[in-house]
Amino acid sequence: MMVIWSGIKRLLTPKHDYSSLKTVTFGDESAVTSNSVASVVSVVLIFVLWGAFTGSKLLPGFLHVPGPFTGDASFTYTITTPDGQTDDATVAVIVHPATVETAAPEIEPGDGIAKNDSTAIGAYRSQLLRVDRNDDMGRDEETFITAVNGEPIAPGDEVRVDFGTVAMSDKGTLNIIPATGIQMEPIWLPAPEAVWVRMTEIATAGYRNSTLAEHLGYSLFRVIVGFLLGALVGIPLGYAMGLSNWFRGWFDPIVEFMRPVPPLALIPLVIIWAGIGEVGKIILLFLAALWIMAIAARSGVSGVRISKVHAAYSLGASKWQIMRHVIIPNSLPEIFTGARVAMGVCWGTVVAAELVAAEKGAGMMIMVASKFQSTDIVLMGIILIGIIGFSIDMLMRWAERILVPWKGKG
Repeated sequence: MMVIWSGIKRLLTPKHDYSSLKTVTFGDESAVTSNSVASVVSVVLIFVLWGAFTGSKLLPGFLHVPGPFTGDASFTYTITTPDGQTDDATVAVIVHPATVETAAPEIEPGDGIAKNDSTAIGAYRSQLLRVDRNDDMGRDEETFITAVNGEPIAPGDEVRVDFGTVAMSDKGTLNIIPATGIQMEPIWLPAPEAVWVRMTEIATAGYRNSTLAEHLGYSLFRVIVGFLLGALVGIPLGYAMGLSNWFRGWFDPIVEFMRPVPPLALIPLVIIWAGIGEVGKIILLFLAALWIMAIAARSGVSGVRISKVHAAYSLGASKWQIMRHVIIPNSLPEIFTGARVAMGVCWGTVVAAELVAAEKGAGMMIMVASKFQSTDIVLMGIILIGIIGFSIDMLMRWAERILVPWKGKG
């Protein structure tokens, strides 16, 4: 408890650092920092909304939005014979969770022309019920249902009942539709605890002959290798475009042409040229990072203040010294920003890169799970990719603060 309280106290205590002492902060990017309390609240709010719309057991019931109807219910229908006689019968309905097999309740048929019926329906489901199958007179004898709970009904109409809606098809069959509320069905959006259970299961037992760590490790390896290759080629290319008219003339049209092309559009060409192995996946991620890093480096060079270059020349600096002590240091902030963007794009592309004949990887796991409507695995993969991507971004921000402490300080 003391550890938790100290953490909360640290979040609520205002920071007393260099930025807090500034008298003018509006428009100063270096003075804008993330509010820790707001960050925690935003994450908690997302999980609360997720739990509220899935009926999560982690939340108290009063926080849940209205869910589907489950339990016992009934309604009455009225039939009318050709000679104008009417008779009523009752339909007993039990609505059960879709994952639980439940038999229809037993009910006495009654003594009238219309006989009582019963049915069991899964939550979020509907069911067509031919109530005249066990009646003494049915549609074959020109006897039709004319009312539900005393309200007239005709083909195409519907009547609201206590547990949902009873509609009539064009052929006169009753369609029983229990109320679904506004909670999401687990097959579309499982509760947080269901995702956690599946993640612990895959972490221990594995998925498709590989552990969760192996899937994530393969994806991380592909992303890092593709990003590093893109940076190794893109940064020198960007420097050359920013410093040489000849290089800019040759490569600027190519870079600007390829920059808006989404990496997904390159998948067919990459498969044709490099096959479906690891090389093709890394090439796709390399291309995703290449153009971003080239533009970031070019922008960093173009943004260097010419007054700094003139000052260095006036002090007798050579071109290499200008490059080493002026161009590179002043372009690093732009390069780090481009690197963060490129890493995000690579993470977004890894799912597509692992679409093709991948045996391991988070993207492969998501795509295979989606084919079998295993939404809990899909959500698990998305969350893990987001957490790893966020962690990498935080690591790159930390490296930027250490390696480029002069950013934003003129």
